[in-house]
Amino acid sequence: MNSTAGAQSDKIIKKLQEETLVRVRFAPSPTGYLHLGNARTALFNYIYARHTGGKLVLRIEDTDRERSKKEYEEMLIDDLKWLGIEWDEGPDVGGEFGPYRQSERTEIYNQYVEKLQQTGHIYRCFCTPEELEAERKKALAEGRPPRYSGKCRNLSEEEINRLLSEGKPFVWRFRVPDGEVIAFRDLIKGEVEINVDEFGDFVIVRSDGSPVYNFVVVVDDALMKITHVIRGEDHLSNTPKQILIYRALGFEEPEFAHLPIILGEDRSKLSKRHGAVSVRAFRDDGYVSEAMFNGLSLLGWHPKGDNEVLSKEEIISEFDIEDVHNAPAVFDRAKLRWLNGVYIREKLDIDDLTKRAVPFFEGFGYKADFEYYKKVLEVIRDSLETLMDIEERAKPFFVDDFHYSEEGKKFLEDETGYRVVQTFYEKIKDLDSITAQEFKKITKELQKELGVKGKNLFMPIRVALTGETSGVDISMLVEVIGVERVKHRIQRALEYFG
Repeated sequence: MNSTAGAQSDKIIKKLQEETLVRVRFAPSPTGYLHLGNARTALFNYIYARHTGGKLVLRIEDTDRERSKKEYEEMLIDDLKWLGIEWDEGPDVGGEFGPYRQSERTEIYNQYVEKLQQTGHIYRCFCTPEELEAERKKALAEGRPPRYSGKCRNLSEEEINRLLSEGKPFVWRFRVPDGEVIAFRDLIKGEVEINVDEFGDFVIVRSDGSPVYNFVVVVDDALMKITHVIRGEDHLSNTPKQILIYRALGFEEPEFAHLPIILGEDRSKLSKRHGAVSVRAFRDDGYVSEAMFNGLSLLGWHPKGDNEVLSKEEIISEFDIEDVHNAPAVFDRAKLRWLNGVYIREKLDIDDLTKRAVPFFEGFGYKADFEYYKKVLEVIRDSLETLMDIEERAKPFFVDDFHYSEEGKKFLEDETGYRVVQTFYEKIKDLDSITAQEFKKITKELQKELGVKGKNLFMPIRVALTGETSGVDISMLVEVIGVERVKHRIQRALEYFG
């Protein structure tokens, strides 16, 4: 092949790739914390984009002027990054099709409102809220689904001009074709058909001039060249309205995929009554991002094998949007906690785990340097399910002046137990250091000298060092806290029970 033919071939291949490039988007409203349902939607968009070699767009839908706040947008972005979701275009990284905040796209929307006005697809509706409410109540009383009657649909120019001259407020409504059935293939739900008579003429611009969701989302998705709209099934009823707008504006319709709703363990829709349901709350509760990514990926999708502990790369490799289940996904909090424990115990490098754990240590008032935190984690990590468990598990490494449990007191109030601790102190009082192996050697000597073994040997020492009858490996505790603190605790116990 000559160089000219090769260059032409490369151009053809590049053009085909550009034409078939998957472009998806996640478009949250900055009106609160990132809910698990929205996080799952963001995750599936991200995974699908990476699986197909496509692009993910982050778009901020901040047209709700009352509830949208900059701090929520910042938290959303922070939580998405924490989860390990990366986008190719967005308000913080820019891109070819910006702006990526709806509040900055008003002029664009106005152009398309004007286009719909010129083509007769929308009309002014002057009906008052009271009139609309009366219509709604009448429809319900007659057993009909509430929908706009079309009262203003065919007003004459003369009547419109009169109402405008009187300063009557109005909204722009989309002129829905009577009796049409909107059919589309959903990548998850299959073939879907919805009769437009179920909803009637709908508002696309409010009386204050602000455009509504169903209109702006179409304009944004079309101009940002979104090929696949992956979102929760609560948006399914919006889809026929949006398809009508796509057609009216001459835009190509994207593929749609509506994710199943997420239920709590009681099979009701996941909500605050099920406990923490925001990503931020799980972060604060000591969950690690890898476990959250893994756990969210399993809400409505399952890998082909039995293994559910999968890295981000493995999930991306296996995932296909058409494998997502149609049935509701049940959020199993216990399973996520178990999964989190697996990552803490087995998957994370100890230095990485320590960096993540430092804020928790400090939050519990446990002050030390990085290397000490690391030593503690090396001992206790096998007993952790979340980083919040550090508060109890790490306590013996930081608190010297603790209370003795009622069960523990019995071992030191016993004459034999007290003698075990007393003799133990005699063996360590002149030491400058102590290791786990040296501790074990000393306890073997005690066993021979005092004729005591099992819990009668170890429990008194454990209680003297921790106040409890169960918990951390005592030999490792002794090595980590050092011999001086061991001496202090033993002396304290001897004084308390002497």
